[in-house]
Amino acid sequence: MSRLACLLAALVLAGSVIPAAAQQPAPGAAAGADRGVEVSTLAAPDAFSTPGRDTGLPPTLWRGASVRTAQTVLPLLAARTLSPAAAALARRVLAAGAPGPQGADQDAALTAARASALMAQGDARAAAAILARAPGVDRSPELAHAAAESALLAGDDARACAVAQGLGAGRDEVYWLRLRAYCQALAGRLDQAQLTFELAQAQAKDAPFGRLMSAKLSGSGNPGPASLRNGLDYALSRSLGLDLAAAKASPAVAAALTSGDPVAPVLDPAGAPADIAVLAETLARGEPVREAVIQAMLEAAGYPEPKARARGQAAAALALAFSGPLTATTRADLAALTLPEGKAPVGRDLALDAAGEQKLMGEAALLSLWTCAEAGAAGPSIGDRVRIVRALHLSGLEADARAIALEGLLALK
Repeated sequence: MSRLACLLAALVLAGSVIPAAAQQPAPGAAAGADRGVEVSTLAAPDAFSTPGRDTGLPPTLWRGASVRTAQTVLPLLAARTLSPAAAALARRVLAAGAPGPQGADQDAALTAARASALMAQGDARAAAAILARAPGVDRSPELAHAAAESALLAGDDARACAVAQGLGAGRDEVYWLRLRAYCQALAGRLDQAQLTFELAQAQAKDAPFGRLMSAKLSGSGNPGPASLRNGLDYALSRSLGLDLAAAKASPAVAAALTSGDPVAPVLDPAGAPADIAVLAETLARGEPVREAVIQAMLEAAGYPEPKARARGQAAAALALAFSGPLTATTRADLAALTLPEGKAPVGRDLALDAAGEQKLMGEAALLSLWTCAEAGAAGPSIGDRVRIVRALHLSGLEADARAIALEGLLALK
C-alpha cells in the first residue's frame, strides 16, 4: 500500500486527528441545515371548499360570513321550496367552491346540509360532486343520508346500499331501516326485507313508501302510481317499472330525471305590466338603472288608481334598490312611498343591510335565502324583496339581484 493510501486510512480511522475547524460547517451552512426543508400542511377541505360546478363566483365568496347563519339556513334550503329566482341563487352560491366561513372545517353535518340543499333546489350533479370528495361518510348519519340519496337519484342503487351497510352510527333511524329493506329486497333476501320493512313502518308509518315496498316484496299486486318525493321513492318506483312521467317530482328528483346543469329561470320582461315595462326591460338587459328609469317608476307610484299606484310604488322601490347616492328630492319621493314593511324580523333585516354595505357576498346570499325560504314558492313580499335586491346588488351578486327584482316585477298585477 502506498504511503498516501496508508495516511488516508489512518485519518479515517482516527477522526480525532481532523482539526476542529475543519469539522465545523462552512459559514451559512449551519443556518441552511437548521432551516432544512420547509413543509407546509395544507388545510383540510371545509364544508364549502369543494366545488360542485363552476359558478363564476370568487374565492372570497364566504369572507366574513357567519357559520352560525349557514348552519341555520342550509337545512331550511334542504326542506323548503323557493321561488325560481331564489332557487337559482341558492344553487349558484352553494355549488361554488370557496373557503367557507370560519368554523366550517371538519363539519360533516354542514357538508351534508349543503349537498342536501343543492339536491332539494335541483342541482343533484353538484351535490354528487361535493359528496364524492367528502370524508367521514361512514361516521356521519347526515352525510351518509345525503350520499345515499345522491346515489339513488343517480340510479346507483349498489352505492346507496354500500353507504347504508358501511354506516357506523344512527343505523336504527327510520330512513336507514327503509333503505335497508329496499337493499335486502334487491339482494333477494325477502324474509329479512319484510322484517326490516315492518320495523320501519312501526317506527314511522309512511303510506307511499309502504305501498311501494309492499309491492316490491310481494312481486304482485297494484303498487299504485309512482312517488317521486325523494331518492328512495324514486328508486322504488323505478325498480317497479312505474310511469315516472305521470308523477309530480320534487326538485331533487326532477333534476335527476334531466341531464346537464340546472337551467336558469325564464323571466321574460314582456310579461310585465306596461307602466313598469321600462324597468323590467332594463333589468333583463343588464343595463344600469338610470335616473330616468327611477323617475318613471316614481311617476307611476303617483297614479290615482289604487292598484296602479301600488304597482308603481313597488316598482319604484325595486328601482331605487339599484340606485347610487340619492338627491334630496329623490329621498323625499322615496320617503313618501307607503309600501308595507316585509315579514322578515328586524334583526335579520339589519344584518342583511350590513352584509350588503360591507360587501359580504356569501352572508348577503344566506340572509336573503333565509327570508326566501320562509316565504316559500311564491317568493318574498315586496318589502322583503326590496331589501334582498339592495343587499345582493351592493355585495356584488348583481345577476341574482336583477333576477329576484324582475321576478317580483312580473308578479305585480
